[in-house]
Amino acid sequence: MIPGELPQLQKRVTQEQVERYAQASGDFNPLHTDPEYAAATTSYGRNIAHGMLVMAFLSEMMAAAFLDAWLSGGKLQARFRAPVYPGDTVTTFGAIKSQREAGETVHLEYIVGCRNQDGGEVVTGEATVDVPFSAVER
Repeated sequence: MIPGELPQLQKRVTQEQVERYAQASGDFNPLHTDPEYAAATTSYGRNIAHGMLVMAFLSEMMAAAFLDAWLSGGKLQARFRAPVYPGDTVTTFGAIKSQREAGETVHLEYIVGCRNQDGGEVVTGEATVDVPFSAVER
């Protein structure tokens, strides 16, 4: 069955997680890794999480819903709307936008994003995935 709403994931972002992401990605921009620097030199007043860390939560949501189909060919386009700070809790969301038959698959498009603990959208976008007919109940 094609889900109309995707399973939400809730993630608390920690400074340790931001630092681990910096190690994994090689992005050591002090905007992310140095709270004192970020407080003194940015309009945010403190450091922020890497945008791609937050995007990874959207990919995790899609993988939870579509596993192999997502991992083998899913696509995600998103815009960063607001910063995510260490200590924030973000919740993913996703709702079907369209579906159409495409050869041996069903092409699905979802509106996706993340909201912070105050309900503000921090990331919005679209995800697409082609799911084999054999995985779809009709």
